[in-house]
Order: sequence, then C-alpha cells, then structure tokens
Amino acid sequence: MSITVQASGATGLTAAEVERRRSDGLTNDVPDRASRSVREIVRANVFTRINAILGVLFILIVATGSIIDGMFGLLIIANSGIGIIQEIRAKRTLDELAIVSQARPTVRRDGKSLELAPREVVLDDLIELGPGDQIVVDGVVVESAQLEIDESLLTGEADAVDKKIDTEVMSGSYVVSGSGAYRATKVGRDAYAAKLAAEASKFTLVKSELRNGIDTILKVITYLLIPAGLLSIYNQLFSSKESWRPAVSGMVAALVPMVPEGLVLMTSVAFAVGVVRLGRRQCLVQELPAIEGLARVDVVCADKTGTLTENGMRLSDIKVLGDVDDAEVRTALAALATDDPRPNASVQAIGEALPDGPGWQHTAVAPFSSAKKWSGFSYGEHGDWLLGAPDVLLDPASEDARVAEELGSSGLRILLLARSDRPVDAPDAPGDVAPAALVVLEQKIRPDARETLEYFAGQDVSIKVISGDNAVSVGAVASSLDLAGGEHAVDARELPDNRDALADILDRETTFGRVRPDQKRAMVAALQSRGHTVAMTGDGVNDVLALKDADIGVAMGAGSPATRAVAQIVLLDNKFATLPYVVGEGRRVIGNIERVSNLFLTKTVYAVLLAFLVGLAGVGSQIFGYEPIPYPFLPRHVTIAAWFTIGIPAFILSLAPNNERARTGFVPRVLRLAIPSGVVIGTATFASYLVAYAGPNAGEQQKEQAGTTALITLIMIAVWVLAIVARPYVWWKVVLIATSVAAYLILFTVPFTRHFFKLDPSNIRLTIAALIFGAVGIVLVEAAWWISAALRGEKGQLLPPAPSGGT
Repeated sequence: MSITVQASGATGLTAAEVERRRSDGLTNDVPDRASRSVREIVRANVFTRINAILGVLFILIVATGSIIDGMFGLLIIANSGIGIIQEIRAKRTLDELAIVSQARPTVRRDGKSLELAPREVVLDDLIELGPGDQIVVDGVVVESAQLEIDESLLTGEADAVDKKIDTEVMSGSYVVSGSGAYRATKVGRDAYAAKLAAEASKFTLVKSELRNGIDTILKVITYLLIPAGLLSIYNQLFSSKESWRPAVSGMVAALVPMVPEGLVLMTSVAFAVGVVRLGRRQCLVQELPAIEGLARVDVVCADKTGTLTENGMRLSDIKVLGDVDDAEVRTALAALATDDPRPNASVQAIGEALPDGPGWQHTAVAPFSSAKKWSGFSYGEHGDWLLGAPDVLLDPASEDARVAEELGSSGLRILLLARSDRPVDAPDAPGDVAPAALVVLEQKIRPDARETLEYFAGQDVSIKVISGDNAVSVGAVASSLDLAGGEHAVDARELPDNRDALADILDRETTFGRVRPDQKRAMVAALQSRGHTVAMTGDGVNDVLALKDADIGVAMGAGSPATRAVAQIVLLDNKFATLPYVVGEGRRVIGNIERVSNLFLTKTVYAVLLAFLVGLAGVGSQIFGYEPIPYPFLPRHVTIAAWFTIGIPAFILSLAPNNERARTGFVPRVLRLAIPSGVVIGTATFASYLVAYAGPNAGEQQKEQAGTTALITLIMIAVWVLAIVARPYVWWKVVLIATSVAAYLILFTVPFTRHFFKLDPSNIRLTIAALIFGAVGIVLVEAAWWISAALRGEKGQLLPPAPSGGT
C-alpha cells in the first residue's frame, strides 16, 4: 500500500484563484530583509546628538559673522554623508546577497510544481516539503509520507514531531525527514516566519564589546561635558570682559573639541566597509558585529560533511557479503536510488553510478532520518530493502561490522545494503537484518581545508570536528588533514550527559562522530560554560540548534534554508577557507577602532582639561582680583588642530590592514593612553599660553601670537600621539605621519594660510617657548606609553615583528 495520503485539491490553486487572492491582499508580501529604508538611514545619520550639538554651536558662530570659524560645521556634513553612503552601500550588498541565499519553497499550482520566492506565496497555496525544507508560512498538512518536523526553534524540544494529515505546521520549523505538502493558512505578517526572518536577517549594530565600550566612553564624556561647558560659558561670557563676539567664539572653540564627533562614525564606517568587503567574497554577514565576534572566537566547531569535505560523493566500490548475487545487489541499489524522492549526497552518488532503476513498485517507504540513520523501501515480492549505517544495522561483533569499520577507518563512507524480514514501515522495523553488501563511497576533502585548519592553529583557535558520521571515518578525515588529535575520534554515543564531564572531554579531544543534533547543542553549551567563545559551522538541518546557540553561527550557502536562517554568517560560495578572511576583517575593525578611539579620546581629554583650566582661572580672577584669561583658540584653530592629528589620519587608520589578535578590555586599554596623553597636552598647552599671554590689554597681533604659541605646542604633542597610535611602523604609516607634519608646516609658513587661519609664529621667543613645551610634552607622552606597556607586561614595538614561517 502507498504511505502517501493526499487530500482533495492536490493540484493546488489555479492561476485565477492566485490572482484573486493577490487582488484581495492575501499574499506573503513581507520585506525580504529587516534592513532600514534609505529614508530611515538618512534620518538616523543626520538627526544625532553629536550633530545637534555641533549644529547649535555652528549657529552661534554664524551669528558672530565669522563664517570661517564655522568650518567645524563641515563635520555635520561629513558625519552624515559618510555614514549614509557607507550604510546604503552595505545595505544594498546585503540585500542582494540575501536574495541569492533566500529559501525558495516549492509551490504546486495547476498541478505543476514551481519554485517561488516566499513573498509570492498566497493564502491556500499548496507547498511541497522534503528533508531540509523550511516552512515559510503557517499551514495544515494535506499530504504526508512519514513527515517529521523539527519545531525546536518554536518549542525548544529537540525531538522531531510526526505530522499526519490535518495537523498544523508553523513557519520557522523545518523538515527533518519524510515528505509531504501543506496548505497555507496564514501568510504575510500573520505568519511566524515574518517575525523570524526579520530577527535573523536584521541589518543592525547589535551589542558587542566594541560597541558597548564606546557607549560607556561616550556616557562618561557626556557627564564631563556639562561642568566643563558651563565653566567655559561663564568664563567667556562673563569673567573675560570681552565683547560678545570674541567671547562666543572662545566659548565655541572650547566646546567643539570636547565632542568626539568622529568616534561613532568611524566605528560604523569600519563595520560597514568590512561587510562590503566580505560581500565581495560571497560572504553574507547577517549581523554586522558578527565579524567582530568571529575575530574573538577561540573554538571553531566544524561539521565534517560540507565543511571539511565536499558535499558531492562518488561510488567507489560495492563489496557483496555472503552468497548474495552481485546483479541483485546492483538492481536493489538502483531501485532505492531511483525511487528516493529526496536523495541525500550518498544516494545521489549511488544513483549517478547506477542510473537505470528496475521499475519495481514499492509498497512501503521509510525515509532517512538522522535519528535512526537508515532508510528503506518495501518492494513486495522483490523484498524489503534497507540502506543505512553499518554500525547501526549490524551486530558490532560480526565479521561484516569489522570489515565495515576497517574500510571506514581509511576515510571512506560506508553504507550497508541489507534485507529485512518485515515491511520497512513496521513499528518494530528494521527487525532482523540480513546483510547484502557494503557500499563504499569516497568523500572529497576540500582543497582549501588543510590551509584553513593550519591558519586557525597558528592563531591559537581550537578546532573541534563534530559529525553525525561514523567516528572512525570522521577521525580518518581529520587525520588526513593533520588535525591534532584527529586519530583519537570519540563516538558520541558514549559521551556523558553531564555538562562538566562533557566539557572535560571537549578540552582533551578534537574529533567526534555519531553526534546527535541535541548533542551538538550540548557541546556548544559545554564549551561556553568554560569561557570559550564558540563558532559553529554547518550546512544541515541537524546543525540548526547548535548554530543558533553558538556565539557565531556560520552556514554554508548550499546548505539547508534552516541553517542559513539562523546563522549570523553565510558562506554563499560554500568555502570554509573564507573564514580566515572574516577573522581578518574582524581584527581590522577591532584593532583599528581601538587606534581611532585613542586619537578621539585624547582630544576630548585635553579639550575638557583646557576648558577647566581656563575656566578655573576665570573663576580665580573673580576671587583674587587678577586679570581673567580668555580661551586661547578660535574655532578655526580647533578645526585645523584636528585635521591632521585626528580627522584624516583616523579615517585612514580605520580602514587599514590590521591583523592584531582580538583581546578583551577595550575601554581600559584606550584610556591608558588617552588620559595621560590628554592631560599632558592640556597642561602643556595651557602653560605655553600663560607664557605667551600679554594680558587683556594686548593688541590683536599679540593675541594671535599667544594663540599660535599654544597651538604649536598642542599640535606637536598631538602629532606625537598619532605617531604612538600608528605603531608598529610600516612605510605607509611613516608617510602618513610625515604628511601630517608637512601639512602643518605649510599652514604655519605660507602667508595665505597664516592670514586665513590667523596664525602668527613671527615672535621667535614665543615660538621657541612653544617648541620647548611641545618637546617636554612629547617626552612625557612617550614615557607614559613605555611605562604603561611595562606595567602590562608587554613590550612596546616600534616596528612590526619579523614574519614567521606560519600562515
């Protein structure tokens, strides 16, 4: 008898019925991705707190009539423009890649099966199902051939659920085994899949150590801005006794550098550029900080099939057992391969080698499932045939089992063809098994697998090979790739359930076979319990739970839609060798943003300190009766001070190559350089200004000379901080620093720029004083860097280490 049962209307909707539902709005038309629209991107990048602060200060400076001093207003355009451009570029790349990797359900209409995009599904559509298919809308089963659904993402239960006629299926679940069809009862935003897709494919900067660290820093800066800002406003508008125009200019000049306007911008740019770069390598990053997360990973759990080996297989040999006829074996194998509606890689290899099926009529079918690890067909008078794992179907003590294990130890995949004494769909199947033949299949190891494993070994990243295949076979593949410990493969059926005991074994061993889906999940949890950051790679439905629980889930593009839906990273070209590039991008982002943060926060520290010192001097003048001291700089001075010490260098450094290993403790490391450097710059600048300041009755030239003196001191030390941040030196970093120095020499020596920016270094005595204060500041900043490195037990490096022989 046939196991497949069909409900009425099995031909699906007609074209007219589909059109009627479309006109009624009964479609699954939901956004392909949960990315922000262009309008939302523009709004988010323009209406920011930093832009609001700069905008108010720009309006104030324009009110004084000095447009030139409002050049910092260009930062608003730069902040918004660069952020908008990069995010839109990243959005388009991600959206294009998402379309490529999108699950396409098979829908039956007018009796024909069509592959459609999920948004083209309409209410009452008949959707066909097979192993690995994702259920894209809610519905009711109308056909079932031993259909088993994994609803773990909905219920948390790992066991597959048998789905018979008229039972409900929920979007967000996946087919484990069997086949069938269901009628769509909820589509569009009513279906659970819409919410799942929005969450899994969100284009957002989710929480990460880098983002959290920057948020913490900005929070502290906000608290510092309030008293420093109020003090600057009081000093410039009330105690300095200057007219309102220069007073407002001084106030704006004091407040502008306190705002780390480029820090968040550079972080977003670095993330977005990383995503675009990886997109060109056919790597879909579904969540931006995933590239940071993979850079922090110290354990990679790799599935064997599809990751270390290619999905495709080749029939190598058929070893007939006992006195069974070879022709009968080949005929049975051809029948099994031909009749399987959803053949896996092993059955496909058999079908390619034995394409001519005998045309037997099957009376029962048992689809393959990862739980029982065998499949079968009953062919009436031609017998009941099984195809599955030898170590499951054979007596472990038999000679046939020994031969199968010996063959499997060489890295071959071995299947057993056997007869059963009962129908394959019997409740107690497989029953008594009579071995007929061992089917020997070759697995092709990916040519880039060895190089990728060597890369991770060189980066102190542990590899755990976790597979549902025979442990000996998995160990053979691992050994052929020279994976440490690969020769000691562990059979997962002997693993303990206790998490601590499991974690102990995972610390010692590297290769595991016969791992159930729930065990993969338990392994990830056990590793995480020991403080490891875990990445999980996979391509099958049995990998979904582990991918979802891992810190970073990496799915293969050719894998099941289920794995692609829950993974943060999808390798659309199915190349395991792409992962080192992802790690490299993560390291580039983390390392470069740390460098950039040093520059921006150093500026904030010295700006806040300088504002406090000038403000306190103003308050002291009211108390002790001495002449008040105005802020030393015009807004244009603050702008050019940031041009070549922070702005342009920071942008270049944020995009530069960087392969430093990711480390925790981002905030303390940044502050260890930024605070002492900022304090030295602020103190030295204020001291040089006190030496040069000629009092409130000084002429315009004397005021320009005093401001220029302070600016020279500030720029000298700030450029040296840039030189420290750029270490270790390579040729382009030296060129970058030299260019910054040359640019400032031009600004201070060319008559036009001197006049335009109100710079006057003509007073030799004051200029020499500025150089002396700058030199002292450089010595102090350099000493602080070396002392900080010594306290951390690190060795300060001026040059990059000599290349080693490793990858």
